[in-house]
Amino acid sequence: MPFGSRFKGKKIAVVGDVVADQFLSGTISRVSREAPVFILKHSDTETRPGAAANAAANVAALGGIPLLVGTIGEDKAGEELRISLKTHGVSVDTVVTDPARQTTVKLRVLAGQTYASRQQVIRIDYENESQISDEAQLRLSELAKQAVSEADAVVFSDYSYGTASPDLIAEVHAIAKERERPAIADSRYGLANFSGFTSATPNQEEAEAILTGVFEVDDAEKLRTTLGLDSLVVTLGGRGMAIAEKGRHVAALPAIGSAQPVDVTGAGDTVIAAYALGLAAGLSPFEAASNANHAGGIVVMKRGTAVATIDELEHSLTAYSHSDANVAANEF
Repeated sequence: MPFGSRFKGKKIAVVGDVVADQFLSGTISRVSREAPVFILKHSDTETRPGAAANAAANVAALGGIPLLVGTIGEDKAGEELRISLKTHGVSVDTVVTDPARQTTVKLRVLAGQTYASRQQVIRIDYENESQISDEAQLRLSELAKQAVSEADAVVFSDYSYGTASPDLIAEVHAIAKERERPAIADSRYGLANFSGFTSATPNQEEAEAILTGVFEVDDAEKLRTTLGLDSLVVTLGGRGMAIAEKGRHVAALPAIGSAQPVDVTGAGDTVIAAYALGLAAGLSPFEAASNANHAGGIVVMKRGTAVATIDELEHSLTAYSHSDANVAANEF
């Protein structure tokens, strides 16, 4: 059965920090007289879904139905993000507007000469320093519980921007466990707060922060046990992935595609979206991780925050036959 058919209609609750990824492009033709800096002539600014919003956009691109729950501010960036989410096929009905906060924005400045490709020269982050208001927090909780109750799998995307409160984590976990739905966590700094979830998808740096040492493939099982997870996927950049499952040896998957990625922005969001859809469709953690590995390999060859489509995923999986994938997967 094609994976498009398996993923189609699967509802994935994506709870977490919603970010507006903005890309400001322009050309450089001269140096300022005021200071030894280049002058950038602005051409356009594009807003794309970031963080939890990017995970939701990837779920939609892969044929699933994302149920995105998070907060944005009552500002221009928030409105532009809503428009971008709709363009990506993501409903914004469960995205809470909190007038007490501003929308978190990651602004990347892309510069180049007139006939040259644009390169990122600086990133400017506009982060919230205020807490989510009590009213917005209550609404967030209500919507999260509703989304998790309807979902076939749950993603909690924690970029440390205030959404992942202990109470909300506990509520999401309890409902997912009661309904026997896989709950997968992705956390920049607080992965230990998601102990007991079904699975998690940290990158190497995040894994090392918990293990307090250099991560080796064998360490995946130690981390899985420490966090009380059924399975664990650690993304290793150009080294691929390490997958630990309860009752199985740790497996390593080589990276898919070019050894020289174009842009790794948001690749982790793509990985967790594809992984969650795989688990929702009844695939084993290894099979779901293999699909996610392909999805990640697709998206790092695109510029900026991007999505992997179901057609691209199926094409990549066809190019790498099951037998080849099984040979390439090493068990430790």
